[in-house]
Amino acid sequence: MGSSVFFVICLAILYVGSCYSLSDQEKDRITELPGQPTNVGFAQYSGYVTVNQMAGKALFYWLTESPEARNPESRPLVLWLNGGPGCSSVAYGAAEEIGPFHVQADGKSLYLNPYSWNKLANLLFLEAPAGVGFSYTNTSSELYTAGDRQTAVETYAFLLGWMERFPQYKHREFYITGESYAGHYVPQLSKIIYERNKGVENPIINFKGFMVGNAVIDDFHDYIGTFEYWWTHGLISDSTYKVLRVACDFGSSQHPSIDCIRALRVAEREQGNIDPYSIYTRPCNSSSSLRRNLGGHYPWMTRAYDPCTERHSEVYFNIPEVQKAFHANITKIPYPWKTCSDIVGEYWGDSPRSMLPIYQELIAGGIQIWVFSGDTDSVVPLTATRYSIDALKLPTVINWFPWYDNGKVGGWSQVYKGLTLVTVTGAGHEVPLHRPRQAFILFRSFLLNNPMPSSVQ
Repeated sequence: MGSSVFFVICLAILYVGSCYSLSDQEKDRITELPGQPTNVGFAQYSGYVTVNQMAGKALFYWLTESPEARNPESRPLVLWLNGGPGCSSVAYGAAEEIGPFHVQADGKSLYLNPYSWNKLANLLFLEAPAGVGFSYTNTSSELYTAGDRQTAVETYAFLLGWMERFPQYKHREFYITGESYAGHYVPQLSKIIYERNKGVENPIINFKGFMVGNAVIDDFHDYIGTFEYWWTHGLISDSTYKVLRVACDFGSSQHPSIDCIRALRVAEREQGNIDPYSIYTRPCNSSSSLRRNLGGHYPWMTRAYDPCTERHSEVYFNIPEVQKAFHANITKIPYPWKTCSDIVGEYWGDSPRSMLPIYQELIAGGIQIWVFSGDTDSVVPLTATRYSIDALKLPTVINWFPWYDNGKVGGWSQVYKGLTLVTVTGAGHEVPLHRPRQAFILFRSFLLNNPMPSSVQ
């Protein structure tokens, strides 16, 4: 790259705080991860992009490209975000859901995910905001001021800086996906990109659409739908359900009343020792005997569901050799890598009550939107999602129908004008963890923007 061209690029991204040459991309290449299978057949990169030079703030990413045999240069780029707020996309999205590698129970080795989404797209996992995972800031006060708006702005700055480092992805079809509180991250980032792209003939970030799962969308409808789910699934008593509906009025107040908090505590006791993210599977207890006996208890899953997967990640990503291979923790942050930050979520700032106005704006702008929901999640359940979508009052294009996988119902779907809703039967909060094959089919349909397969064959 000529010096004059490099100078222009530096000026263009000066506000991000970094300038990159093509060699920076090669420095981020991962040669091999400790404990990974041999002959994986795809390229992977990881490292940092500075998003605020003054605060010394940099976000950590992990890119897993499509296998060479699947022509990665012709595949779209998909950004995956996890929520919390304060939880790591490397821990969840990459290491136990849609990424090509999952962490073994020993926390020291990896195995290939047969339903990895990188078979269909180049996957970019981002730990955001700073303070999550390996992402850091040299200004400690920044850890206590994170919020929705700042996260969206800095993620956008990350994307601009990252694409200077990876210019082959400029103008490539780009999608954003995520789950849970990323139901806030994804639409707000989408809005920024959409508005910045207005009037640009060939935008660098060629944004096409987004997809969110078991997503926080609208406080009022989410709570109504959550309490209804608990009651209709026999998790709480009639009396507690009635109290919750009266005491927890999230339509008029952002903070729960004392009566609401009391009712929520009663509901928690009534639900008992379950995994609220997957109500029909065992919770992760400290008992080693439980973990030894997990295998074979859930024969309907490709691999036995292990609710302790987060623990495996916390072992693996704290191994010094692993961090070195990832070019991570270069500033020697004074705390261990965790799946979710102890600080970021606790001190979260702005959090709008509803994402529905953004949905309306992007639907009007022709942006593709899909929403999916695992139907055994009681934290952000299907009923909450359905109430939120119903509030948009969108015309129906294809009415409610079952979709199939090998002749078996995989869930249900409804296609609205501007939005597609998909349910995944038997899946919890992390749909690709519980139903990896069905999630793969969902992702394929999303990229094609085709309705879910409705044929029994």
